[in-house]
Amino acid sequence: MRRSAYMSTSVLSLVLISFLSFGAFGKQTREVGEPEAATGFSVKKAFEAKEYMVVAANPYASWAGKNVIEKGGSAIDAAVAVQSMLSLVEPQSSGIGGGAFILYWDNKNKVLHTYDGRETAPKAVNAHWFIEGNKPMRWLDAVVGGKSVGVPGAVKALELAQSEFGRLPWRTLFDDSIKTAEEGFKVSPRLAKLVALDYHPGLKQFPSSATYFFPAGEPLKEGTIKRNKKLAKTLQGIAEEGSDYLLKGEVAQKIVDAVNSAQINPGSMTLEDLASYQPVKREPVCGLYREKRICGMAPPSSGGVNVYQILKMLEKFDLSEISPESVEFAHLYSQASAMSYADRDKFIADSDFTNLPFAAMINTAYLERRAENIAVDKHWQRARAGKPYADANVAIGSAFELPNTSHVSIVDKEGNAVSMTTSIEFMFGSGIMVDGFLLNNQLTDFSFSPTRNRYPVPNRVESGKRPRSAMSPTMVFDKKGNLEVVVGSPGGSRIVSYVAQTLIGIIDFGLDVQQAINLPKITNRNDYTALEKGTAITALEEPLKALGHKVKIIDLNSGLHGIQVKSDKLIGGADPRREGIAVGR
Repeated sequence: MRRSAYMSTSVLSLVLISFLSFGAFGKQTREVGEPEAATGFSVKKAFEAKEYMVVAANPYASWAGKNVIEKGGSAIDAAVAVQSMLSLVEPQSSGIGGGAFILYWDNKNKVLHTYDGRETAPKAVNAHWFIEGNKPMRWLDAVVGGKSVGVPGAVKALELAQSEFGRLPWRTLFDDSIKTAEEGFKVSPRLAKLVALDYHPGLKQFPSSATYFFPAGEPLKEGTIKRNKKLAKTLQGIAEEGSDYLLKGEVAQKIVDAVNSAQINPGSMTLEDLASYQPVKREPVCGLYREKRICGMAPPSSGGVNVYQILKMLEKFDLSEISPESVEFAHLYSQASAMSYADRDKFIADSDFTNLPFAAMINTAYLERRAENIAVDKHWQRARAGKPYADANVAIGSAFELPNTSHVSIVDKEGNAVSMTTSIEFMFGSGIMVDGFLLNNQLTDFSFSPTRNRYPVPNRVESGKRPRSAMSPTMVFDKKGNLEVVVGSPGGSRIVSYVAQTLIGIIDFGLDVQQAINLPKITNRNDYTALEKGTAITALEEPLKALGHKVKIIDLNSGLHGIQVKSDKLIGGADPRREGIAVGR
């Protein structure tokens, strides 16, 4: 098989955001749903270690996880440290004001556990939460302020997982992040550039956020030492009192007040909403692909279902015989992806609120029937949702998912592992800052229209419900049940595509995890085929058009972080499109 030096360019120039452009607040001038601003590309080599590894989106976070493992902590202990540090150094993407999906591999007992820490809708909301004047609100009009804020679940989910599999005392896991918040961290180039773009329509309108990100009216500068003593106090409280410090008492009251009194889109959240939040332990979604067991998260994540669907529908093709940058691969991959996204849009939602068991969507016979519509010489066309259910009287819904998320992959000294994808949704979330951290805007991941053609939309807004997400934390096991790959990515609704393509790179093309992450990205969400700008595969534009594709050459700003587990070593990969690094020993 021919392999090229994928994307050998040392640095790509900053590209202004391609999914939004604002004039006055709320004025949309470009398509919503495209990737966030690209902030550069730097070549990264695979990192190898013998004992353990942590891969996260910022060096401060990776090192915080490393320090915990060095002190005898487990993979989940390290994940707590990483998430608290990301709240400080990567506030635009995730944090304690958001949610997370967590896969934890118990290597001793050979059991995979999954924790749903997705945000929930407050009890006061209903299916018409985003309807104004008998019409759905525009996404841009809904995203900022209190109306979009869900009850944050990341801390509570981490607390549950750590109570079961942690080794170190909970209070010790925040030492690095508290110290760094008090003494200051060096503002990264990515954070500085994203603040400077100033495209969040509300960040300057909330005093606490404006003061923090635009001190003296100027955006944060790269290299500046930035302190966040309010966050240090919040993290200290969580360290001492656990999630109760965040979800009950003084901080909870501040969250409720900030949401309900927001000058833009006030919400309707109560102390009971926060105090009653519970993470959910779910059964993982697993299936066989070329003798590998692929495992991911169950709904409300679509990742476990859709990543596996793409792989399984392509299993009949010998992908190892074609190049990952060929028109043949791009054509086959986009067909499988389109069918997966068609099923996603119609059927996937919080499974606690639907009567649609996800197992039907990964049934081998069903996916084999779907795969009959995929061919190298077939003219591309939009896919229709399949019929995995005999009587599913539901309608296709639409919801925007923006790519402001983070992924963490960890393997500890005993072979236990974490794959965690964590998010506050839109960049800088709702724009509301409370006690040093940003609140999410995850409720905009629901479909704003509750019905279509008189049929209910499964992903409609409902009280206590968790919005659908494309977050796809994934683990791969060999036929003996041994862990082989830990991977995931940010990227909004494109996450499914990024993760599936990376797994094909490893399993079918024989690449190591870093090479697979480096692959030029191809996505198709049952709309158009996107080819990554500045890469060799842009040459596929005309051949794909000849096969019926609508093609766009755009920045595809993944943030994949992965670990390959070999018999004698660990191999780590960090996405060159972002600032993450792999560390270990």
